[in-house]
Amino acid sequence: MNNFYNDNESLKFYLQHPDMQKVTALKEQAFAEYGQYPDAPANAEQACENYAKVAELVGDIAANVIAPNAESNDQLGPRVENGRVIYAPGTQQNHEALRDAGLYGMTLPRKYNGLNFPYVAYVMADEIISRADAGFATIWGLQDCAETINEFASKEICDKYLPRIYEGATCSMDLTEPDAGSDLQSVRLKATWDESSNCWRLNGVKRFITNGDADLHLVLARSEEGTTDGRGLSYFVYDKADGGLTVRRIEHKMGIIGSPTCELVFTNAPAMLIGDRRMGLIKYVMSLMNGARLCVGSQSLGLSEAAYRAAKAYAASREQYGKTIDNFPQVQDLLADMKMRIDANRTLLYETARLVDIYKNYESIAKVRPLTPEERTDYKTAQRYADILTPILKLSSSEWANRNAYDSIQVHGGSGFMKEYECERLYRDARVLSIYEGTSQLQVVAAIKGIGNGAYLKRIADYDAMPISAELEPLREQLRAMTEDYKTVFEAVNGTEAFEYNARRLADGIAFIVMGYLLLQDANRCECFLPSCKRYIAQGRAHMAAALTYVK
Repeated sequence: MNNFYNDNESLKFYLQHPDMQKVTALKEQAFAEYGQYPDAPANAEQACENYAKVAELVGDIAANVIAPNAESNDQLGPRVENGRVIYAPGTQQNHEALRDAGLYGMTLPRKYNGLNFPYVAYVMADEIISRADAGFATIWGLQDCAETINEFASKEICDKYLPRIYEGATCSMDLTEPDAGSDLQSVRLKATWDESSNCWRLNGVKRFITNGDADLHLVLARSEEGTTDGRGLSYFVYDKADGGLTVRRIEHKMGIIGSPTCELVFTNAPAMLIGDRRMGLIKYVMSLMNGARLCVGSQSLGLSEAAYRAAKAYAASREQYGKTIDNFPQVQDLLADMKMRIDANRTLLYETARLVDIYKNYESIAKVRPLTPEERTDYKTAQRYADILTPILKLSSSEWANRNAYDSIQVHGGSGFMKEYECERLYRDARVLSIYEGTSQLQVVAAIKGIGNGAYLKRIADYDAMPISAELEPLREQLRAMTEDYKTVFEAVNGTEAFEYNARRLADGIAFIVMGYLLLQDANRCECFLPSCKRYIAQGRAHMAAALTYVK
């Protein structure tokens, strides 16, 4: 049987990263739960073995259940009956297979029946599922809403709802409205306190809500009468079983058709407040969005992997002029670029996930005991770098998923334009990746602060100081030259009206440099990454040279 984990050595490579020792020790809080729960590990080695076993289980379900259902889910899609969403049969089968395997609530503590896995293991599972069907991954991946509940909600809410995630309760995050897309400060859905029922009541409309008829909803609503900005917004958890929610319609989309994107009407729907009033957008949604953007990174990578494998297989089987087309240099060039993008994005994905794990786990530890000065410094460093890497991860991975899907069709030629081939669906599914959870342009806006204050350059200096073999030293010199070109472009536009206009060139340059250094470290550990590393650095240098010429 096929297995989408066992056939990908790169995934195993990242579970064996040296920093995983630190990640697992922090996540397990020095393995204090060993002996209390059957699956609690005694050490980092056991923890990583557990991650690999679960990844193998996910890989089996992805290859043999989810991937075979992808085409029918795309053709049939969900439907609305009496204000409720009915999944396509394949979508329901996917959900039940993962639920029955215990793969919901992966990152939740064991006291809520979760696996207590770090983000590294969770996004790896998300990447594998996305390779099988990026549309279905949006449904499964929304279990990340549970992290927001666990992190910010009261014990009463956590005890009530979190065990249900493991049982397969689906989630949604209800943020956008007809007149409030990226500008969430404009949210108008009202939340009013009902004294007689001792609960909040939600009234209004939400639009473009992924998996909008989920069991549990995290809802951004205006709780403060007379306000018009983000300071009047609070965050709520709503249970579909309590009534008051109707699905008005499912959007007719270009891609990820198996995933229902809904318009919702709340009518006196009862809800519970998460955390403090007025902090909904400022604190809780921002935290949730960072996690969502990390998941879009893994979703994009999974789709890129699927597009590459489809192209590679087709090129090896399609004969023209007496030989298969993978012998033609132009096709080889396309395939090498596709592989390079995957390797570059994957190293950034797991670097970002490790940093998120480190700072999130320090936050959990701080609830139990004070952090030492050294731990607090480590926490702040990891948080700062995770915050600046997340937007360039989302930017580059989503854009390159689109490019890989495009190139996969190009390798297929005329056949790729036909619906009989997987690459046609991948092309449609990919398009939304650079739009939702913040467009590419908004990711550039998010990166501007780190560009302007030099935070990216500080991280690059850290990477430059890492030891490598003498054979790789020429590649590091090329990265240093690329960094100098970047500094020249930055200095030319900094403090001028041209700065924001050229921000995309600067953000792309930073992405090339950061991923170049990360690939260099990977190549230092395994020479299998060397071809992609060389190719990537060469293209990065060409990008910076073009940016420099343009700005001048």
